[in-house]
Amino acid sequence: MPEHPKFQDKQYAFAAYLRDPEHVAAPEGIEERRLAIYRKLFFNNLYNLLGTMFPVLRKIHNDPQWRRMIRQFMQHHQAETPYFLQLPQEFVAFLEKEYQPATDDQPFLLELAHYEYAELALSVSTEENDLEGIDPEGDLLREIPVKSVLAWVYAYRFPVHRISPDFLPNEAEEQPVYLALYRDSKDKVRFLELNAVTAALLDVMENNTDNKSGEELLRDLAETIRYPDVGALIEHGTDALEEMRQREILTGTRNVD
Repeated sequence: MPEHPKFQDKQYAFAAYLRDPEHVAAPEGIEERRLAIYRKLFFNNLYNLLGTMFPVLRKIHNDPQWRRMIRQFMQHHQAETPYFLQLPQEFVAFLEKEYQPATDDQPFLLELAHYEYAELALSVSTEENDLEGIDPEGDLLREIPVKSVLAWVYAYRFPVHRISPDFLPNEAEEQPVYLALYRDSKDKVRFLELNAVTAALLDVMENNTDNKSGEELLRDLAETIRYPDVGALIEHGTDALEEMRQREILTGTRNVD
């Protein structure tokens, strides 16, 4: 295997020093003034960029806590991509696999980071809905309801959408917190808190390979979850479908073949 050119060895040594200047020696031949400039620029860029990408996460940490988190990210994470827009995904991966928690860390740290990452990822997603054959005003029970590709559903242990410096829950909810993140026609990212049944309904709509109508999906769901009153579930499900259409979580309906 060929050796690295000497200038690449120099680059690797310089990068290792910038990531962890307290434990890695500076490369020889570079004056301290220049090193200090690069140390500050490198750290501050990540410090500010990640603070912008994770605004709530940043607000609930004081400056020493945030600096410690960013320094660990620099020290321990091997990024898979150089693109800035994918940096939040790298940061979430770091928090999940490599981060060494402190005693004062919040129990919802990873979930909040994932939620904020999902918001940003949805805002820049290049996916588009295929509206060919879609009736935006179609019958949601007799026809096939169609979920927007810009609507993503997640289940969390904590109410991450409500976390702020004034609300820092110490314990997880007794039941999962289901959230639909969606991007509307004005490219505004919004969320809708769901109950377990509505979350399950969105899931079966997304995986509706048999092209079942809305009513068929609701009847199947009632059987799956052993809902005692099928008629009531269909009634409530119809209201939920209509609300989701108004919010653009659904794009409309397709005809049943």
